[in-house]
Amino acid sequence: MAIFSGTGSQTLAFLAVALSRRVQKPRGARDLPGAILMVDEKCHAGSLAAIPALPRGNAVLLRDYHNPERHSLARGLLKLCRRRGLCLIMAAATRKDVGLALDLGVHGLHVPEAALHAPARIIGNLRRFPPRWILTASVHSRTALEKAARLEFHAVLLSPVFPTTSHPGRDALGPLRFSLLARNAPLPVYALGGIHTGNVRRLGGSGAAGIAAIEGFALEGATLERVAIPPSSS
Repeated sequence: MAIFSGTGSQTLAFLAVALSRRVQKPRGARDLPGAILMVDEKCHAGSLAAIPALPRGNAVLLRDYHNPERHSLARGLLKLCRRRGLCLIMAAATRKDVGLALDLGVHGLHVPEAALHAPARIIGNLRRFPPRWILTASVHSRTALEKAARLEFHAVLLSPVFPTTSHPGRDALGPLRFSLLARNAPLPVYALGGIHTGNVRRLGGSGAAGIAAIEGFALEGATLERVAIPPSSS
């Protein structure tokens, strides 16, 4: 068992990677990041400052839909991600968003759950996207999760696992219900919602493909922690 010492955001990233390595992956399965740092308007500055905490091979998801400077922000993030060996996934709620992602040459596309109900209007056939892209969707229920699998997304972000300020009125799934959904899912499932270094260990053995977080990364950057990183099961 390795000992890792670093900031709170670094600790969360390494625990996310360790969690993902405990999941048995089918032979030939697509390689996916263990940690996804989400950038949106609620924790913009903190999310950007936390990017250096991510180990190489992980991902940044730009979900800042309403930023008038989204194009320039995405271009800058893409340069930063390439320099640090990270993937940039672009969230798309409209065809214009999809076009921007294609024009920039990012590493993947993410859609909100609403897009799963009318995919032709926003994303069309997923097979038209570059084969190297990572394609993810937000889901909040088993029905949406199964819909994403039928549409051939590579993974879903299931939320909220814990109570979160981004969805203050929504009931949290909790670790047990999340685990039941993740373990029986036909595609990899990321845990999202209210996750931080104080509760991420409750997802050990849950079947999570990794962790996606906004405030968990953005608000813990200055907190120094020393933790034991469990070995992978492979």
